[in-house]
Amino acid sequence: MAWRNHSTVTEFILIGLSDNPQIEALLFVLFLGIYILTMMGNLTMLLVIRVDSHLHTPMYFFWSNLSFLDLCFSSVTVPKLLEDLLSEKRTISVEGCLTQVFFVFITAGTEDFLLSVMAYDRYAAICYPLLYGQMMSDELCVNLVLLPWGLESLNSVVILLLAVNLDFCEARTIHHYTCELPSLFPLSCSDISINIDILICSTLLHGLGTFLPIFFSYARIVSTVLSMSSTTGRNKAFNTCSFHLIAVILFFGSGLVRYLMPTSGSSVDLLSSLQYSAVTPMLNPLIYSLKNQEVKAAVKRTLGKCLHYFG
Repeated sequence: MAWRNHSTVTEFILIGLSDNPQIEALLFVLFLGIYILTMMGNLTMLLVIRVDSHLHTPMYFFWSNLSFLDLCFSSVTVPKLLEDLLSEKRTISVEGCLTQVFFVFITAGTEDFLLSVMAYDRYAAICYPLLYGQMMSDELCVNLVLLPWGLESLNSVVILLLAVNLDFCEARTIHHYTCELPSLFPLSCSDISINIDILICSTLLHGLGTFLPIFFSYARIVSTVLSMSSTTGRNKAFNTCSFHLIAVILFFGSGLVRYLMPTSGSSVDLLSSLQYSAVTPMLNPLIYSLKNQEVKAAVKRTLGKCLHYFG
């Protein structure tokens, strides 16, 4: 794709999180730790689910794909943030910025769809346990993972076209630590009214298209669980679903705040972006495995195999 040549700006300046060198050093250590934990946690989930046959079920198949997405999403923004925290010159080329916009959208958007798919998986498992194997066949599970990638690829191309068609004349300071489309609009000397409308419509359609299946799935799940006579069964169902709900609230809440609220460069903008691009990818492996006995047992078995192999 050829970049437009109407802009006089060739690079942007990222304000970042702080101008204080001491605070920047602390933030570097903090986010380096977050990034390392994100890599370790999600790679561990991928490895354990891959090698342990006890976890070869639809639920863990989707979890492994969520871990892969978290690795990708975190790697789109956090390494650049770490680089800028150590650098006096926080710049990014226009092409690099638009590339980051594209990959933020495709990874975050695909994760939205995947969280919706995971809600449907829990609905099938809890509401139709006897038919679960038929409802969630291997072929369907693969298609439910590929479909979000395909849909979000198309959506990300549309979003990228919005960004590519912007003209940047003089203003080149992004009041943020990363390149996201809402932060680019205030810098453009083009008429952005149509772009903003398209972004809001895209965000609302995407949000409703992914959130409504989650809502209806959990409405049925709650109804089914409350009708269970077994206390053990109710507790197990609620425990399994509560982890997914926490992930949904953290991810959807911060994402909607970022893309539906007016961009101001405020601490709310920064915190919402940090929440869904850095903190949530780190927390997801902990959220899903904290009280999950199957995952804990699988981790122990995998560690035992590794120690036996290398011992």
